Amino acid sequence: MSVSVVVPIYNEVETIPHLYQAIADVMRPLGKEWELILVNDGSKDGSSGALAKLAAADSHVKVIEFRKNYGQTAAMQAGMQAATCDVTILMDGDLQNDPTDIPMMLAKLDEGYDLIHGWRKNRQDSFLDRKLPSKIANWIISRVTKFPVHDLGCSLKAIRTEIAQELQLYGEMHRFIPILAHWRGAKCVEVVTNHHARKYGTSKYGISRTTRVILDLLTVKYMIHYSASPMKLFGMIGLGCMAVAGLSGLATGYMKLASGVDMTGNPLLLLTCLSVMLSAQFLFLGMLGELCSRIFFEVRGMPNYAIRKTWNFDTHTIPAFPTERRAA
Repeated sequence: MSVSVVVPIYNEVETIPHLYQAIADVMRPLGKEWELILVNDGSKDGSSGALAKLAAADSHVKVIEFRKNYGQTAAMQAGMQAATCDVTILMDGDLQNDPTDIPMMLAKLDEGYDLIHGWRKNRQDSFLDRKLPSKIANWIISRVTKFPVHDLGCSLKAIRTEIAQELQLYGEMHRFIPILAHWRGAKCVEVVTNHHARKYGTSKYGISRTTRVILDLLTVKYMIHYSASPMKLFGMIGLGCMAVAGLSGLATGYMKLASGVDMTGNPLLLLTCLSVMLSAQFLFLGMLGELCSRIFFEVRGMPNYAIRKTWNFDTHTIPAFPTERRAA
């Protein structure tokens, strides 16, 4: 198998030379065709110049430079779409993921799996602001999606490229790649991987990301179960509201006929009217969702990122890239 290693880079100028050397030291002895795709996600610390030097010195290195910071998800999406090899390896650029785990993950792919995702069982991060929120988030995600996982936050993954390029990632959905791939029919397995303490720079993530993870989880849950047919969700809610309207309406009529209760101030009458309106709204929302889902599946739009320039890519490799700004 040929291997594409995709690494998002954001203000990692100190790490870049060590990262390249660590990956090259692992990939060269494997005897496989390989490429290293480094996606500069709007760095402002000199990372651009360091990446350009690497690309000039080694043709295995390919660089994508964003016009501004679009986030890790967009960077991974761009790298996966640009990959030309059989397998895509995803990892962070801070050297906390260990490139020496790559041969083990490739061997696991040879067993018939489509995606291998890492588990930082012995995670080298602080407990309160990193490990504890991660444990809580993974527990919630596992229960909501019914996907057994210990560590969705681990960026180190090995995935067959044809599957990786089917995924459409938005927001901060890079952590949901195993779940989205499983939804597409991929055979996934979690393996224990090494994890190192950060030596250079500072972390780009904090506890504030928790709310974004929860919102993306709701989106993923919707996509997995209802994106192809939104009416199953909104229609059922609408029918539930209709049932509430019917029951409250019958109760209101019974109270009027049997006891002569004034309907004007009866809260059940208000509940009936509200439920009827909600039922109609959810049913129409379901129909609009059905229309939008058809558009989504039939028309693939522009990518959610813009690229300034690239190095060492053929013109036909990345159809969405501006050829006039491609560097030699």
